Formats: sequence, structure tokens, C-alpha cells
Amino acid sequence: MPALLDLLGRRWALRILWELRQQPATFQELQRRCDSMSTSVLSRRLSELKDAQLVAKDRAGGYALTESGSRLLPGSEK
Repeated sequence: MPALLDLLGRRWALRILWELRQQPATFQELQRRCDSMSTSVLSRRLSELKDAQLVAKDRAGGYALTESGSRLLPGSEK
């Protein structure tokens, strides 16, 4: 639990989850939705969120919330 709280407290982590709550998004879409954050930060956060099994790549090559990720956010589709 402390590791999850540490991850969610990192800059942009919650914003990425929030942006994925309604629908999957590609890397570039996420970057635009997140006020053009740097590619290195977005890449790092997505990697961390994937390692925590909160985000996964979907069949179309975009990023989507996993079931665990969806449970963290009210109003997500899953």
C-alpha cells in the first residue's frame, strides 16, 4: 500500500489515470491531454503505472486502465 501511495503521489500519475478513465488514448493523445508534458516524464509514468498493473496497452496500441486502475477512479468505464 505505501508503494501505491508513493506512485500516485508522483507528478502526473493521477492526471494520466484521470485522462484514461473514460477511454483509451495513444501516447501522443495523452501528452496533449496532459498539457504537453515532456515525453520522458510521460514515458516514465506510463512504465511505472504499467508495472503497478494500473495501466496496460490495449489491442489498438493505446493505453487503457486495467480493472485495478478503474477501481481507483469513480466514473471510469470498467
